[in-house]
Amino acid sequence: MYKITLIAGDGIGPEVIGAARRCIEATGVTIKWEEMRAGTDVMKKYGTPLPDEVLESIQKNKVALKGPITTPIGYGFRSVNVALRKTLDLYACLRPCKWYPGVRSRYSNIDLVVVRENSEDLYAGIEFERGTPETEEFIRFLREIKKVEVRPSSGISLKPISQFASERIVRFAFTYALKNGRKKVTAVHKANIMKYSDGLFLDAARRVAQGFPQVEFEERIVDNMCMQLVQKPELYDVIVTPNLYGDILSDLCAGLVGGLGVAPGANIGDEIAVFEPTHGSAPKYAGLNKVNPTAAILSGVMMLRHLGEEDAAKRLEDATAKVIAEGKHVTYDFKEDPRDPSAVGTGEMADAIIRALGKR
Repeated sequence: MYKITLIAGDGIGPEVIGAARRCIEATGVTIKWEEMRAGTDVMKKYGTPLPDEVLESIQKNKVALKGPITTPIGYGFRSVNVALRKTLDLYACLRPCKWYPGVRSRYSNIDLVVVRENSEDLYAGIEFERGTPETEEFIRFLREIKKVEVRPSSGISLKPISQFASERIVRFAFTYALKNGRKKVTAVHKANIMKYSDGLFLDAARRVAQGFPQVEFEERIVDNMCMQLVQKPELYDVIVTPNLYGDILSDLCAGLVGGLGVAPGANIGDEIAVFEPTHGSAPKYAGLNKVNPTAAILSGVMMLRHLGEEDAAKRLEDATAKVIAEGKHVTYDFKEDPRDPSAVGTGEMADAIIRALGKR
């Protein structure tokens, strides 16, 4: 039996995570869920959307299934997800982008994975606000030491890229490729311009790649990578990037396979893994039993594979794919016309997947 932290989140989180939970349980894998509350709904009680007891539960259980959480606007965390990643050292963001027959998309037969470094780059949060004494002092420093003129009205964000984090994320990408039968890893960068940050990342990627001769390695400049993915996505397999590029490219790749509604994700460290759909909390749809649960269910598939439950994972993925391909018991976004009255709700799509699980 596995003990797993379950965080429904807020907005549509409880609905999609509830659907995913039922589908996971229907595989027959025995799980004891430790339910934790986080998000805007707990702000009044705890004064934070991320109470300490949530972090303690994840640290204890090592695995969590999490729904989307709304980040408060104007106060508190800049991002609840960023806080989770930093506190738990979930340095690898893993986002598979796979097309399933029946999903409306301009592309087909795409099956690639974006591996994004989570801990540094421009998302490290090292910023200087326009007009503050600290910013003015930093601008003076740049003028005196680097002989660089920065306009006094500037806000500044720093982009730290370390050898340690770069090697760690590239090694994660190659290890994932080997474990999952992937053939190629592509490192994405802008080292032609940012020679001391992206250049460091690229140099680290090249060194790590030498230790994995079984896996093909290539490198792409990020703007060219965007064009390549739109023109010929079938050429790519595992893509590894610094933080910002990974955030952008993972949404681009999700768009190739039908959107965030079918895009699962995970944030993984050396000891802890948190699985979650990549879409947001969409509070305007909360409680309507309308939204697509596929991303949450496929995040559950990823979680089962992480636990070593490969048979259960495959059966759940196959059942999900079957329901999508049949197109009868799917949510409105799978329909050619979103107003199609034959579209079903979140719970009803999960019911169909559970029925498909039972037909082996």
